[in-house]
Amino acid sequence: NEALMIDALEKAAEQADVVITSGGVSVGDADYIKLALDKLGQIDFWRINMRPGRPLAFGHISQKPFFGLPGNPVAVMVSFINFVEPALRKMQGEHNWTPLKVNAMASENLRSRQGRTEFSRGIYQLDHSGQLTVRTTGKQGSGILRSMSEANCLIEISPSVDTVKVGESVTIIPLQGRI
Repeated sequence: NEALMIDALEKAAEQADVVITSGGVSVGDADYIKLALDKLGQIDFWRINMRPGRPLAFGHISQKPFFGLPGNPVAVMVSFINFVEPALRKMQGEHNWTPLKVNAMASENLRSRQGRTEFSRGIYQLDHSGQLTVRTTGKQGSGILRSMSEANCLIEISPSVDTVKVGESVTIIPLQGRI
């Protein structure tokens, strides 16, 4: 219900320093977040070039920052880690904070679609020679919560790469202490 969504967002902006929602930011029949923001505030960006998490909105409601996260559970977590957490840390006074990103050697081929940043859920470990290695947790659909619950890192594949081959370096974001 669009009217109920607008009312809920307006009340949230009156009571909170930041408004965060999950779901309703895509283009489906019941996705009212964009319409509500058009009436209550502004959208600074909507839809980003990453997977999972493409439907992500950022804007302001009554001068309060607004994050509209996707509805799929894994997409919510990936979006939160990449956008909301850094913003909240900055708002709390942590200057120059960036998430820990390190390189690991792929122990399996990792596929991506060129043109967007891909985040796969992975498991990193030290191999017998002390080399940091990483593999996926298996199927990577944005609604497969198991892929996130078994992960200890996100594997970040840049938009210019379509395949990371076994033995090649890839960027990982460790999750310890974050989820």
